[in-house]
Amino acid sequence: MRAVVQRVVDCSIEVDGEIVGAIGRGALIYLGIKPDDGPREITQVAGKVANLRIVDDEDGVMNRSLLDTGGAACVVSQFTLYGDTRKGRRPSYNRAAPPELATPVYERFVEELRTMGLEVATGVFRAHMQVRYTNDGPVTILIDSEKAF
Repeated sequence: MRAVVQRVVDCSIEVDGEIVGAIGRGALIYLGIKPDDGPREITQVAGKVANLRIVDDEDGVMNRSLLDTGGAACVVSQFTLYGDTRKGRRPSYNRAAPPELATPVYERFVEELRTMGLEVATGVFRAHMQVRYTNDGPVTILIDSEKAF
């Protein structure tokens, strides 16, 4: 499982001209899922996201988490995080989970964040979405359950 976490001032997701999810301060999380991701990866990555110290404290030091600050999360499924560009010019998505495997993992990830107490907005799985956000900082963190980076 891979996640790109961006600290945001605001974020909204639009599908077919309608806003389907929106948050204020918090994090936009693009989530990539591979076929063998399951409960261990969900718990690991959700815990890392919720507790990641990317929010400034009173001294301006990134020392607080979404859980500490009551920040929200906007989670967007993003199979292209497993795009492999080592050969040719067209990315290969062979390592990305197919929709029938990815959907329940994505839904469980979202539920895990909610169980921890975060407000969570989502897009629509497999829909063409327009994601609008204001990156705060900018702060962008990469998380990989296999610790590839």
